[in-house]
Amino acid sequence: MTEAAAEVPPPGRIRHDAHPRRALGFSLAIGGALLFAVNGSVSKITLESGVDSLSLVLLRSAGAAACLLVLVLVTDRSRLRLHKTELPLLLVYGLVGIAMVQWLYFVAIARLPVGVALLLEFTAPVLVALWAKFVQKQQFGRALWLALALALGGLALVAEIWGGLSLDTIGVLAGFGAALSLATYYIAGKHALVTRDTVSLAFWAFLVSALFWSVAKPWWTVPWDTLSASVQLPGALDGTSITGWALITWVVVLGTVAPFLMVIGGLSHLAATEAGIAGMIEPVLAGAVAWVWLDETLTVIQVVGSLVVIAGIVVAQRATASTSQ
Repeated sequence: MTEAAAEVPPPGRIRHDAHPRRALGFSLAIGGALLFAVNGSVSKITLESGVDSLSLVLLRSAGAAACLLVLVLVTDRSRLRLHKTELPLLLVYGLVGIAMVQWLYFVAIARLPVGVALLLEFTAPVLVALWAKFVQKQQFGRALWLALALALGGLALVAEIWGGLSLDTIGVLAGFGAALSLATYYIAGKHALVTRDTVSLAFWAFLVSALFWSVAKPWWTVPWDTLSASVQLPGALDGTSITGWALITWVVVLGTVAPFLMVIGGLSHLAATEAGIAGMIEPVLAGAVAWVWLDETLTVIQVVGSLVVIAGIVVAQRATASTSQ
């Protein structure tokens, strides 16, 4: 992975041999979205077991940083070296792109329907595209804008935003704040990968997040007793019980470390705009996981919306693949 960062083209430029790498990038981004989607249900169960949201964010960030540190130490510890010029970008990436996106999302879902909160958060790819066009002066064909429109329209159908919608001002602000944070995650992550490898970038970002939440949520306030209690799993796994620690382990390893590495790895082969569009499939996959596992139903309109989102991702992949040749 140490060589991958060196092979990343500068923002706005496309390699002529990028087509196979772009397919790999989309596969990694969608695979990461799938793990994030499963983690949504696991996190919901964890929160319902009595673990508060700030404790969950703290444990998630600290656990991920610890796992990534071990991974770097056993492979190539020289990758931990930092240059002072990297610090501002890593601080922005860790605080805004990692720490704040999690907290703002929790605030949004506490005050808005989950589907609406996700729709607001996943306007991030539009913000990334606007940044790339007007700040970085990149040129996009109509197909990429069509892909964005399809993905956003599909998410609106999945969220069923017209049904009994009552908007809470703080919730809406938190949702758009999460979108800004997620856009920062894609943009800053792409820039950081120019000089840093995937694993060490993720480690430093989660370390920054963990340090921040250690101040905002002191360790002695974490409900440790709750984590040792038995938790009954719902839905398809009804009758199965595990401890809160097992849930936290899943959230850290398969719900954080693995998908973040996959998404950051995808950014090595994709523009931030492309990775953002691929990530828009996460709410669709989250609904499918909840349907299969938690017996949450999907309406016909939500199924149609899911297919529209997938169509948008396919259009984006084809559009960017054609420009790389």
